[in-house]
Amino acid sequence: MPGIGELWNLLIMEPMLNVLVLLYSLLFNNFVLAIIGLTIVVRLVTFPLTQKQIRSMKSMQELQPEIQKLQKKHAKDREKLSAATMELYKKHGVNPMMGCLPMLIQMPIWIGLYQSIYQALGSTPEQFIGLSQRLYHSIPFMYGIATRSIPLKSQFLWLDLGRPDPFYVLPVFVVAIFWLQQKLTAQPAVDPSQAQMNRSMQTMMPIMFGFITLQVASGLAVYWVASGVLQIVQTGFTTGWGDVTKVLPKGIPGLPRREETRKDGRKKKKR
Repeated sequence: MPGIGELWNLLIMEPMLNVLVLLYSLLFNNFVLAIIGLTIVVRLVTFPLTQKQIRSMKSMQELQPEIQKLQKKHAKDREKLSAATMELYKKHGVNPMMGCLPMLIQMPIWIGLYQSIYQALGSTPEQFIGLSQRLYHSIPFMYGIATRSIPLKSQFLWLDLGRPDPFYVLPVFVVAIFWLQQKLTAQPAVDPSQAQMNRSMQTMMPIMFGFITLQVASGLAVYWVASGVLQIVQTGFTTGWGDVTKVLPKGIPGLPRREETRKDGRKKKKR
């Protein structure tokens, strides 16, 4: 019976590695394009679940006035407040746990991609042999295309995609993208202590991922940035761009003014 490590390689790491190398071969031997292509594939696979999460978060935000009424009604009894809030969610078909599922699914993808990048961007003969052994020999077409691309080029602009960004540009982008995602998916708080905890998480999570980006391969940071941008675009098309623009700083060129944006996310027509 295979061990956990062997199952992990079989089900997570090796499929991602093979897709990554194949995309690299098809996308002009460009590893950044391969990572972006893999990001799109992952986003397409997880699209239904992410769509449910976005709509669930939107519904919870729309229920905020009713939640505030419940907070006033049960101000002195937290158990009744929690029960009434859950009943309200159930009545409107809202699942507050939906916000956690996409993150839980993404975690093994991040780890698998981290391992795949280091495996794909080897620089020694032993690493090249190890990469060749992990490619799918049973698919001759795919194997033939992939092996012709070895060794893979890790350089893109100033980046070595197998190493951290030396100029700290990607960590800044990662912090900004995660901050915006946190703002867009923020859940309404049932009580003040939960609200404070949510605000702390919205601040700490982006900073934490920024620090992680300082230590890991910049290829993983490219995935985080690309995935975050696609998430924001999906949110804009699902709930309206008003939800996106209202959390951005004022005065960004090309964005509609907040007072000119309707609830459906479209700009109001000027009379």
